[in-house]
Amino acid sequence: MKKLLTLLLCWGMLAGCQITPEEKEKQIAEETMGACCTKKHDFAGLMPFTHDLSFIAAHDEPIAFEFKSQFGGEKITFDCPDGQKANAFFIKSAKKSNKYLFVFHEWWGLNEHIMKESEKYYAALGNVNIIAIDLYDGQVATTREDAAKYMQGAKPERLKAIVQGAITYVGEKAKIATVGWCFGGGMSLQASILAQAQSLACVIYYGMPEKDTEKLKNLQAEVLGIFAGKEKWINTEVVKEFETNLTTLGKKFSTKIYDAEHAFANPSNPNYNKAFADEAFEMSINFIKQKLK
Repeated sequence: MKKLLTLLLCWGMLAGCQITPEEKEKQIAEETMGACCTKKHDFAGLMPFTHDLSFIAAHDEPIAFEFKSQFGGEKITFDCPDGQKANAFFIKSAKKSNKYLFVFHEWWGLNEHIMKESEKYYAALGNVNIIAIDLYDGQVATTREDAAKYMQGAKPERLKAIVQGAITYVGEKAKIATVGWCFGGGMSLQASILAQAQSLACVIYYGMPEKDTEKLKNLQAEVLGIFAGKEKWINTEVVKEFETNLTTLGKKFSTKIYDAEHAFANPSNPNYNKAFADEAFEMSINFIKQKLK
């Protein structure tokens, strides 16, 4: 009888520990990504919903390809005020120029797709230096789980140091524009806030806007916000709040909301909409050219 009770007890404990694949997936996500919701990440424009399984699932893993620079782009390092070095992919203008475009990657990291997109901007803008900044210190994600983990581990003080290092690297006479997608869209805005009068144009692709109006007061660049109307995270309500804040502060901006899903401008994402992406790209190019005169 004692043996039977022991077996029943052991079986009950095992049964209680068994969970469905869905529950296990949720458990892993909460353990690895739950901390990203804390207020300490506000500086980065980090999305507070990176623990949301539907948000993670909306990001199909990028298609790998071999990138070869067509314009002499190279990887560089620069000093940061925290005593560390940061990485970037740099394409120097064919002619000497004090115009710079800071490119900020998605939550995957500085991968081949972002370097290719940087060259696309370089070719379209002409006499502008391009710096695609690595916010993950060499880490590049190929899975959703790693991407969420790297975003979670992106510390605000380090991100700020990297951006400030890039601003120092280009020099006080540089005219700066910024562009980024998703996580990088939020960072594009944060970089323009930090650059103050040096930043003349800020392009945000479906990135989380800064909600702190005290921080937004330091923004001097004009903003072009490109958003996806079908997504549920950075939705039309979030965009309207951002527009209201900018209007109240007397900031210059324009926004465009496409009838599309998140990441519609990324060719390696199944939500890619070429027509919308092409239009948004031309819009951003014309905007940057106009501001970086």
